[in-house]
Amino acid sequence: MDVSTEKKRPLQTETEVLSEAQRDEQALARLGKKPILKRRFRFLSILGFTCTILITWEAELIIFTIGLTNGGSAGLVYSYLFSFIGSIAVFTTMGELASMAPTSGGQYHWASMLAPSFCKKFLSYMMGWLVICGWQAILAGSAYLGGNMILALATLTHANYTPELWQGTLVYWAVMAVSIGINTVFSKVLPKIESFILGLHLGGFLAILIPLVYLAPEKASARDVFAVFENGGGWPTTTLSVFVGLLGSVFATYGTDCAVHMAEEIHSANVVIPWCMLSTTLLNGVLGFAMLVALLFVTVDIDSVLESPTGALGFPFMQVCQDATGSRGGATAMICIIIIMMICASIAFLATSSRIVFAFGRDRGLPFSRTMATVQTSTAIPLHAIFVMAFVSCLIGLINIGSATAFNAVISLGVSSLYSSYVLTEALLLYHRIRGTIRSPSQLSNSSWHANELVWGPFHVPGIWGILLNTFAVGYGIIVIIFSVFPQVVNPDPAHMNYSCLVTGAIMLSAVVYYCVYAKKVYTGPVVEIAPHQIA
Repeated sequence: MDVSTEKKRPLQTETEVLSEAQRDEQALARLGKKPILKRRFRFLSILGFTCTILITWEAELIIFTIGLTNGGSAGLVYSYLFSFIGSIAVFTTMGELASMAPTSGGQYHWASMLAPSFCKKFLSYMMGWLVICGWQAILAGSAYLGGNMILALATLTHANYTPELWQGTLVYWAVMAVSIGINTVFSKVLPKIESFILGLHLGGFLAILIPLVYLAPEKASARDVFAVFENGGGWPTTTLSVFVGLLGSVFATYGTDCAVHMAEEIHSANVVIPWCMLSTTLLNGVLGFAMLVALLFVTVDIDSVLESPTGALGFPFMQVCQDATGSRGGATAMICIIIIMMICASIAFLATSSRIVFAFGRDRGLPFSRTMATVQTSTAIPLHAIFVMAFVSCLIGLINIGSATAFNAVISLGVSSLYSSYVLTEALLLYHRIRGTIRSPSQLSNSSWHANELVWGPFHVPGIWGILLNTFAVGYGIIVIIFSVFPQVVNPDPAHMNYSCLVTGAIMLSAVVYYCVYAKKVYTGPVVEIAPHQIA
């Protein structure tokens, strides 16, 4: 047999793929994509990345008062558990999708694969915009929280200081500058940075939980924490109030799909991503619940905490830390851990959002698509996409100078946008799952495999359990979407209105107009750059 001919022979089965790099290349080719980005992440580093995105126990400290207003301590505990279970279902199901199609495009690519032929192009396009807008809002929100926590800490340590809105925007831009620097100048060592941040995430949890519980001079009773419900929003029933307060717990437990959008930079992505998503959800969920319960036990007088200088700025947990430790220095050290983790989250948010822009630009779904899809040769990163997302975030920061309410309206669309993308793709998966139209890898050889075939990946929940899990994930997602647009109180004034529905609708309307005017002429769904049988 001629040796040169043997080397050029197409790979026929999984067993003939000799290396991890070849398996990754084959998995990407089955989605019609050529490898452009460099694979730098492995399980531990991408676990650090996803844990940094979720920062569940840190987020519980920051936003726990949302659930206290609607639901009270008991409502917050049980809504968190409901959100935790729902997140496990959502991201396990999404893990199956990621195992089938590990691409940075994520939801919009999956929609193109799963949707009926008559609407797959349009649904895929709209999904791309939903995901980009959702991650853009989260990026802006994380930089905003990080910046304003710095100002709130200054208020705690300097009683005569009163922060101004423009100062918040300047610090917001400083956080974005750090995120840009890490994602560009230090992009080659980003996986190592994320592994270090994972250690900080776990160590910081103990560094805050132990002194918070041990040093607190007074603690609430178990009955106050687990049996007292509140309806501070004035809703017709307490049950409805608890569901309105669910948003805080959802905010702390979503975003694990960031691993999906880094797929083309992860070794063995079709295996690592789903297990990383599940591990992150479980790990962060447990840590978040422990921190939440501890926080509720040590927050005895919630009214005084909310009325404190830091509480008035939206960060009552800072006063809780000072009251528990009895030391301004100790509280400052604890708060600094949270601030550092929030800034680290902004770094990961920028990386994630830029990869979605890169992928959607590669498939001609954005204005200036060729520029968006450009990858710098020396670093193998989508430099233009990084700068575009950072620049848009900086522009959004200008809104905060004029009105904090208007700024909050923009960043409020994160939950509604991303959960809409989750529900739509997982509902389409459920449809195919029930019909049995998704095949197993053993039914196809590489030579007969067409791009974007519906074939289960290595991570798969089979049979009736997969259907039940998928169904629960869709149902939970629908509940989240419904209550993500509710205001916190009945008959709110403009400052307390939830504008996420309005903002999401306006962005989607703009996307539809752009699609009708131009995009439908150039966007045909994910572009097939290479056929699976072309791998040699």
